[in-house]
Amino acid sequence: MRTHIPRALVAATLLVACRGAKTPPATTPQPPSAPAAQAPPPAPAPSPSSPGPGTAAPEKVAADTPRTVGDINFTVPAGWTAAVDASQALLTGPEPDLRVAIVAAGAKEPDDAVAAAWRALDPSFRRPVKLAQSQPGRNGWDEERNYDYEVSPNEKLVVFAVALRRGDAWHAAAGTGGEASFEKRLAAVQLLADSARPKGYAKESFKGKTANALDAERLARIRDFIETGRKAIGVPGVAIALVQGGKVVFAGGFGVKQLGKPAKVDADTLFIIASNTKALSTLLLATEVADGKFTWDTPVTQIYPAFKLGDADTTSRVLMKHLVCACTGVPRQDLEWIFEYKNATPKSEMELLGTFQPTTKFGETFQYSNLLASAAGFIGGQVAYPGKELGAAYDEAMRRRIFDRLGMKATTFDFAKAWAGNHAWPHGLDFKGNTAVASNDLNRAVIPLRPAGGAWSSANELVRYVQMELANGKLPDGTRLLSEEALLARRAKQVTIGEHTTYGMGLMVDTEFGVAVVHHGGDLLGFHSDMFWLPDHDVGGVILTNADGGGILRHPFERKVLEELFDGKPEAAEDVESAAKTFHAAVAKERERLVLPPAPEATAKLARRYTNASLGDIVLTRRGAAVTLDVGEWKSPVASRKNDDGSFSLVTIDPGASGFEFVVSEADGKPALVVRDAQHEYVFAEAAAPAKKAK
Repeated sequence: MRTHIPRALVAATLLVACRGAKTPPATTPQPPSAPAAQAPPPAPAPSPSSPGPGTAAPEKVAADTPRTVGDINFTVPAGWTAAVDASQALLTGPEPDLRVAIVAAGAKEPDDAVAAAWRALDPSFRRPVKLAQSQPGRNGWDEERNYDYEVSPNEKLVVFAVALRRGDAWHAAAGTGGEASFEKRLAAVQLLADSARPKGYAKESFKGKTANALDAERLARIRDFIETGRKAIGVPGVAIALVQGGKVVFAGGFGVKQLGKPAKVDADTLFIIASNTKALSTLLLATEVADGKFTWDTPVTQIYPAFKLGDADTTSRVLMKHLVCACTGVPRQDLEWIFEYKNATPKSEMELLGTFQPTTKFGETFQYSNLLASAAGFIGGQVAYPGKELGAAYDEAMRRRIFDRLGMKATTFDFAKAWAGNHAWPHGLDFKGNTAVASNDLNRAVIPLRPAGGAWSSANELVRYVQMELANGKLPDGTRLLSEEALLARRAKQVTIGEHTTYGMGLMVDTEFGVAVVHHGGDLLGFHSDMFWLPDHDVGGVILTNADGGGILRHPFERKVLEELFDGKPEAAEDVESAAKTFHAAVAKERERLVLPPAPEATAKLARRYTNASLGDIVLTRRGAAVTLDVGEWKSPVASRKNDDGSFSLVTIDPGASGFEFVVSEADGKPALVVRDAQHEYVFAEAAAPAKKAK
């Protein structure tokens, strides 16, 4: 379950920095047409070593195709067009606005290499750099430097560059494209990032190695890694569990459940596990497949005739596996359930799918849909208990068929029950960029689609699920929860993400280091988690965190466990330290342009009430110069930002609902606010005040 991240982090998530993102990246609510962009400063002067314009003829590749530029190997994604010569490659995605240049610049400085890449891609490029940050080199590179550029929300663009050093020579890649194109082709951009490495480099591999025992010394190093990383990022509380050889070798907590209060996190502390719930929901479906209720290739309408997606033709082609494969081409439309959830029900959320339509072909690329995954769980519940309401049937099926049998007695979808006991509190960033206690209001949006991300669980209980996966469907007493065939089908590739990762049905399989790691992550506001296991080595782990920076720990935690198991290169600690600095610097840079209370020129023409047919109503309230945006289900103070194109944005800043961006605009001559995700735009028009009730 993903919601949103600050705009400043989008480009880094999309290319080289997404090397460490082993879960689908966040969708950023972004914002209307505005005045023409102001002229930015001139680009850096050309360096003598810069290559000239490419002369190679463009070639459209039908399959992922290895290519080389200078000393750089990379893979051109299937369906892309590439013009490759000795010194540079110009790549164009299936959507022609998506373009990337890879240049073997051989420059002495990273800025010069990046300037060469922009000259190859767009000689007129003059956009100012917002932030440039270095990080440790990986994948054969000695150093990397990532460039984030000033982009106004109305441009609806992603613009990025990265410089890569090998020895004394810097090379670079630069890219640009519409947000919609980037979201559709994120897996392909990930492939470019994963595959770009120096010629002759052999990636570290643990293939064929015997795993070390996670003994007291190795576990102590893992615990120290978690505690050091937690403090560097600013995460109040973390819980982890590790299992090896069928036994839990460590389960425990670090830090506190809530800032300002002494209660410690322990292995029984409940966290929202967000999209890790998807794997549990597909496990429910797998038990029903094993029982012969349906197959993964059964049309959904045969099981649940009321199911509807887009149009009749699309609906007829959706099979049960398509609900959970992230391969149907249905994009995120998360704002429609995040904004309007007060009166939502599982039935109404299922009906909302009837307005959704794929934006890419079935099986063509990775696109992540929370609503489709929630539909899968609710349909599974109906198969088990056809006479019950959708939500009640799902809850009962999960309790009886999954949680009770796995011994997950405290795991629940009931927020009130979770909050009555040992639970972690969510934390976000305040206006100054400091970690602060957050409300849980926005997270309640997941309740009507809880099969996609609404479970609360603990390290002690979620690791029981991991143990069952490692036992290929067997329970601790030796009985079977389900057949091995039905369980393992969920890991089979349905679509690829980058060079090393495939997505199955609510599970990913990563082979980056030569061993298969099955995993999934989960993200809601203030809660970020992950679970993983190595089927061939009988090892698994769980990590749960209670702050928005917690996602930074996930992949390095997995990497640290691999380092201890296989005596790998010590990279995890450095990765966390670097990522924490990048995170804090990006947030600080974003804050530089925010004005609180909002600038008078940004608020002078605001209406009090706005409405949108899909997202409901917004009320803006003022107290002096301060402005609060109230969605009804949740609210937040707003800051203003003047964008480079002359428009103004209002940005929510509450730690429990930060990062939503509304562009101040007009519609039919009246005040309007516009919010976007990558592929959708929602215009809030001025609304009349509600009629007063008669006395």
